[in-house]
Amino acid sequence: MSVTSSNNDLKRNLSNRHIQLIAISGAIGTGLFMGSGKTISLAGPSIIFVYMIIGFILFFVMRAMGEILLSNLNYKSFSDFANDLLGPWAGFFTGWTYWFCWVITGIADVVAIAGYAQHWFPDLQAWIPMLLTVIVLLVLNLLTVRMFGETEFWFSMIKIIAILALIVIGLVLILTAYHSEQTNTTAAFSNLWEYGGLFPHGTMGFFAGFQIAIFAFVGIELVGTTAAETVDPNKNLPRAINSVPARIIFFYVFALIIIMSVTPWSAISPNKSPFVELFTLIGLPAAASIINFVVLTSAASSANSGIYSTSRMLFGLAKKQDAPEHFGKLSRRSVPANGLLFSCTCLFGGVVLIYLVPNVIEAFTIVTTISAILFMFIWSMILISYIAYRRKKNQLHQQSNFKMPGGILMCYICLAFFAFVIVLLTLETDTCQALIATPIWFVILGVSYYFRSLKRQ
Repeated sequence: MSVTSSNNDLKRNLSNRHIQLIAISGAIGTGLFMGSGKTISLAGPSIIFVYMIIGFILFFVMRAMGEILLSNLNYKSFSDFANDLLGPWAGFFTGWTYWFCWVITGIADVVAIAGYAQHWFPDLQAWIPMLLTVIVLLVLNLLTVRMFGETEFWFSMIKIIAILALIVIGLVLILTAYHSEQTNTTAAFSNLWEYGGLFPHGTMGFFAGFQIAIFAFVGIELVGTTAAETVDPNKNLPRAINSVPARIIFFYVFALIIIMSVTPWSAISPNKSPFVELFTLIGLPAAASIINFVVLTSAASSANSGIYSTSRMLFGLAKKQDAPEHFGKLSRRSVPANGLLFSCTCLFGGVVLIYLVPNVIEAFTIVTTISAILFMFIWSMILISYIAYRRKKNQLHQQSNFKMPGGILMCYICLAFFAFVIVLLTLETDTCQALIATPIWFVILGVSYYFRSLKRQ
């Protein structure tokens, strides 16, 4: 059943099943499958605490977002409440920055898919799988919002099954004290502390883990962009948000504990997926292909989420006259088709990227760092909006059944944490380059907002 207030309004067609899996998908990024090898090599076993700390902080960001969205069901996303609580400039900057975040992430995902496809077809031109991916995801998103929910549901199921399989197989190896000929080590939980302790690289190694680990959480706020299309948001949004800590502990912390217990952290390659390595260790010949399929669907899931959220953000911006009017029109299937087409066209920037930058990994590091910095800006805007909400609409806070724990004090703690991560990004050359490049986006936005304001006078 779909519920809507007008013909040109987004319909509530996403069920609890869809929302739960979209929230899980947002919490399990490609960073867990591919990036965890590098984070383990930087921080050792202390990477477990890094993921727990980031997950803890982002839970409060999600709770702040949830309380504001449920205080007024006319808010379609965080761009809407930023506009209402902080002013038109905040809605403009938040909406367009979130759109840009997902376009960058989408480009990275589409290029990654091309790389994964070449695992099976080494001679395949990179642009072919990229083009096919964008076309397939565009068609699925153009059909109905329910089709997006279904696609994301099954993409998420594949990721969950892969992690469950890793945890179960790893536990069997630990309980049977499996001895690896490759590393000449025996699987045991004691491997976590027997190779230089929990903090083998000291405090700086621990801090270095934050730089890459933060990328893995990009998209955790995605459930906030589904608010306008969720059946019974008062019940389903709190359920999805409250399960964030359990998901992070299970999917990140347990998986990493198992990986570092089976293979000591010092024997894990920073350039390979530890997931592939563990399945290879047990002599599963199809391991590389299976995990390749999982990471390919993980990247496709992220690109799918990006296409969805960018089109909804453009729809919201157009409604406030912050984007061209035609982005605010819905197709007969109640889908913002113009926004979908525009965002998908921008994803073809990945094809240009492959031709311009010979070293794709280097380009990816810069691109994903810019993306993570901009996502931290979005998370910060959610927290600042919450502080304004408590000041301006305290009566709504008093009536709320989904109050944010810790309130305003917790907002300041989270904001201080994001400032701390930004400082950490200055320590590495490649992440520092991205940090220097990021203000260019805000200059472009500032100039655009100035001319838009002049037009309206």
